[in-house]
Amino acid sequence: MPRRPYVELFLISFLILFLELATIRFFAATVVFLTFFTNIVLLACFLGMSVGLLTSGRPQNHVRMVLPLLLISLATAILTHLAYWQWAARVSVAVGQASQQMIYFGTENRPADPTRWVIPIWLIAGAFFALIAATFVGLGQVMGRAFEAIENRVAAYSVDVLGSLTGIAAFAAMSWFELPPTAWFAPALLLVLYFAGWRRPVQVAAAVAAMLLAAIGSHALLVNGPPSWSPYYKVAYSPAQRTISTNDIGHQHIQNVALEGTAYLMPYLLNRDAGGAPLADVMIIGAGNGNDVSAALQSGATHVDAVEIDPVILGLGRRIHPERPYSDARVAVQLDDGRAFARRTERKYDLAVYALVDSLVLHSGYSSLRLENFLFTREAFEDIKRTLKPDGLFVMYNYYREGWVVGRLAKTAEQVFGAKPVVISLPPRDSISATDSQAGHITFLIAGDSKRLEAIRARFAKGDAFWANLLPAESKAINGLRASSPGSDWFRITPSRVDLEGVDLLPSDDWPQLYLRAREIPWAPIGQGMLVMAVLSALIMLAFVPLRRARPNMQMFFLGAGFMLLETKGVVHMALLFGSTWIVNSIVFFAILVMILLANLYVVRMRPQRLGRWYALLVAALLVNALVPMNLFLSLAPAARVAASCLVVFLPVFFAGVIFASVFRDSRQPGIDFGSNVAGIVLGGLSEQLSLVLGFNYLILVAIAYYLLSLVLRPGTAPAGAAP
Repeated sequence: MPRRPYVELFLISFLILFLELATIRFFAATVVFLTFFTNIVLLACFLGMSVGLLTSGRPQNHVRMVLPLLLISLATAILTHLAYWQWAARVSVAVGQASQQMIYFGTENRPADPTRWVIPIWLIAGAFFALIAATFVGLGQVMGRAFEAIENRVAAYSVDVLGSLTGIAAFAAMSWFELPPTAWFAPALLLVLYFAGWRRPVQVAAAVAAMLLAAIGSHALLVNGPPSWSPYYKVAYSPAQRTISTNDIGHQHIQNVALEGTAYLMPYLLNRDAGGAPLADVMIIGAGNGNDVSAALQSGATHVDAVEIDPVILGLGRRIHPERPYSDARVAVQLDDGRAFARRTERKYDLAVYALVDSLVLHSGYSSLRLENFLFTREAFEDIKRTLKPDGLFVMYNYYREGWVVGRLAKTAEQVFGAKPVVISLPPRDSISATDSQAGHITFLIAGDSKRLEAIRARFAKGDAFWANLLPAESKAINGLRASSPGSDWFRITPSRVDLEGVDLLPSDDWPQLYLRAREIPWAPIGQGMLVMAVLSALIMLAFVPLRRARPNMQMFFLGAGFMLLETKGVVHMALLFGSTWIVNSIVFFAILVMILLANLYVVRMRPQRLGRWYALLVAALLVNALVPMNLFLSLAPAARVAASCLVVFLPVFFAGVIFASVFRDSRQPGIDFGSNVAGIVLGGLSEQLSLVLGFNYLILVAIAYYLLSLVLRPGTAPAGAAP
């Protein structure tokens, strides 16, 4: 048993939370296929911790396996990285992209053909899920033994929460200073050594080797150049190609816009050539390295709000871009989430731009949302409309990959602005239907309810085309809207007709799934991944914890499942209202743990016995979450929005915390009970994928079902109406 149980419980709680965050970031950055499935790593950590808690009373000392297993996990990640990039011509990973039901980023440039070795993504995901889960078993066992050694269960749980709070704060500080994985793993490895044994040569050797592998992963896996570590990605810049990659996926290309950036200038040239007044005030969301900012400045903008969420990419633009757009006095840099900035700004713009908005990362491991998901909803377009002057334009462009995505954006823009957008595909195509592939095509959508847009539309309607030259100076020198070519080196561009047949489901703030074609859980890769994780979870649980020796507490199990969904909804809700930045996420997780701590203090002081009223309050609060649309909060004044959001998001956390602390207070087997709760979190994490069908508001109904099951399945030995 622990000699200093309170100290060791604090340290192990800190270590588990901190190492969980570190592994999520490291594996997402090293194994490209996990970039958009980070909740695989999250759930693996929870599963391992649960199994360890359930084995706290068994004689085996699983903590001695933590460092060797972590070493194997890191080595496997690095070998997977090397194999994927060294054998690029021979290896493909099957991710279900061919189904056209979901757009997956990262491996679509490697077709599955007879010359390639095709590896199913569920095999890779399953291997890492099992390895990471096994790594955390020993840490969970240490936590369980610390719980067993402390008679005051609520005090023990409070120490656990304090350790977790400290872990979040420490990792947030490292993210703020943009430290690499070597800095993350150093304190984690030292703490594991503390628990596994400083004087054991095998443990020390494993720790040193793991640190070496962390250093290799931090600095030596060079796909596009030496990496930097932002709070979101591993970012690398290749001077030879002038490209920026994030987590080894090509992301941005720095261009000298004056010499080669005709496409960036096209919206400004179309407006000018159709007779529109200069676009003086411009907002650019996704400003990135500065190409779009440079285009705005060269086109006569007098003020540019350049909004970029990633500080490292923004820093590269400041230092490296040949035209130094961020040094121009006309540019105001906004390091922020684009949706949040558009909602807050009081300035009115002639032009709002979504500039190749494509985050290539999830905003947290708790949901399937990408950072930019909330930019492409009907409510987001309404926010953009509010920022425009009466004659303003809204332009978005990207490689949208599928015709149904273009159709969704066009239909949403038409509904919000009251006029069909002008849609231009490069290379040009006459029409775009829902079933068409847009692979290799950059698509421009120009929206608005303005004379500028009508003037552009009228010129195309009378038979003019837009003629562009690869040399921007040539395009600037003439009016490109004309019937015939100015010369032999000019390209004819005309709008595409967008066929909206079959484009019925549009993204909303409740269902912000731009890249998912239907309300469903696609079998490949998500359904396959869920099945693999469920099977592996059962096998790992049975291997370590035979049911005849440790019967789980089903009340605690479903309390965990419900709380995971409650936490997911809270993170998504606050990200929508205040921005999908890593700072907002960290504050939300921190606030949730503070609410749990307050619930613990309430239970210590008031000692509630009858939990029926607390279940009723919890269900009522969750029903408010489910039935009140999130956009209602957006209409509130800023102070009222903060107050209402905190009340709706954090009050259910308090009620759930009171229930959990009251049940845990009287636990006779804290390791098994807490382990059952963490196992339920795995079920809740898998259930999060139901948001793809239900939306995030109605996902709360699933949480209510889990909480009601926890009430029904409470241990029968408890007196009626009392805590077990």
